[in-house]
Amino acid sequence: MNDLRSLSWQELIQLMEDLGEKKFRAKQIYEWVHQKLVQSYDEMTNIPKSLKEKLKTRVTFYPIKEVERYVSAIDGTTKFLFELFDGNVIETVLMKYHHGNSVCISSQVGCRMGCRFCASTLDGLTRQLTVSELLNQIYWIQKTTGERVSNVVVMGTGEPFDNFAHILQFIQMLTDEHGLHISQRNITVSTCGLVPKIYELAEKKLAITLAISLHAPNDTMRKELMPIANKYSIDEILKACDAYILATGRRITFEYSLVAGVNDKTEHAKELASRLSGKLCHVNLIPVNPIKERDYERSARESVASFQKVLEKNHINATVRREMGADIQAACGQLRKSYRDRQKGDV
Repeated sequence: MNDLRSLSWQELIQLMEDLGEKKFRAKQIYEWVHQKLVQSYDEMTNIPKSLKEKLKTRVTFYPIKEVERYVSAIDGTTKFLFELFDGNVIETVLMKYHHGNSVCISSQVGCRMGCRFCASTLDGLTRQLTVSELLNQIYWIQKTTGERVSNVVVMGTGEPFDNFAHILQFIQMLTDEHGLHISQRNITVSTCGLVPKIYELAEKKLAITLAISLHAPNDTMRKELMPIANKYSIDEILKACDAYILATGRRITFEYSLVAGVNDKTEHAKELASRLSGKLCHVNLIPVNPIKERDYERSARESVASFQKVLEKNHINATVRREMGADIQAACGQLRKSYRDRQKGDV
């Protein structure tokens, strides 16, 4: 059974026809769901009770339940832990910048990619998030804070390209003029490098930003950090990126988590610069967030600055990601993992 929030504008019009209802009802319902951001049929005050009853037999309309909320005393970053209809929990982060509010959403419950430095993948993949659940993370935050979300980053728990069809539909609905109408240019989607999906995304010619989680300058090192490297080489990823840039004209962001003594040395920076030379790209350097299950340490500030300087000297645009919410477990998967451990009594 479909969730009401997952139905497109045209699908909702078709549903009204199937139910023998007037076409204008579709517009009313769509506005309730995607503009007024309601969480239940009961909140739709101008929809007849008879139609609500019909809808309940045809489509689900699951609310999202906020379980925990933490606000950083350092920078105001807010982390939400949401419970889904089946009891699974996901986490979402609201980051406030001068240019507007940015929300980082999860794309799966858990993750099966196995990246060594990430808490999201410790318990594996439980399931995909539906289009409704992707949208509702943003809708809940905008509704409860009363502040518009202007930027969306699909970079939380999960591998977005492992949930590809739902991500594409999510982007279409989030940018739809009948909904929140967020610009495609204000959406970033991250992948650890599922090469066939990069080519597939290129064919869509979207105006979103594609972010590639690279984290290493060569395949040997990348295989130690990211199991996906055993399937797709860096050369294969970069070839797919070239095709994406050619098709869209969009600059690609390469994410690079810096791990002390592992991938943060000067020779690594020089090798990375050589691999990316001449590409329409930007490198986002991320001092890794330590997690207790792994023994990786964050790179020293001096090492990060030195790494950045080498890239820029070689004409590679590079920035260091500003750390947000360090005091509230704002890194991917940390809050969900600690919540589950608390529920099981492991802490």
